[in-house]
Amino acid sequence: MAYNSERRTDKKDDVLDKEGANELPLVRVNFVLMAVAGAMIVLGFLLMAGGASDWGAFNPDIFSTRRVVVGPTIAFLGFIFMGVGIMYSPRKKV
Repeated sequence: MAYNSERRTDKKDDVLDKEGANELPLVRVNFVLMAVAGAMIVLGFLLMAGGASDWGAFNPDIFSTRRVVVGPTIAFLGFIFMGVGIMYSPRKKV
């Protein structure tokens, strides 16, 4: 292994440039959208949850529309909206 004695004199390539506030990958809008999506996911799981039932008795409430359709739909849309919130890119002002 030979040591390369040639050194770069160009310091511009060696220094990492700090990004400005407007160049960050996620901005405030992204975090607001992700918070809304997280709330939708939690709401969907809460709608799927239910009360306890006795071991000996059948509870037909486990097949209610709220638990089987509405809750999973809201949770699924929350997961989709989370991806949208992460990928959302506001338009640059020219």
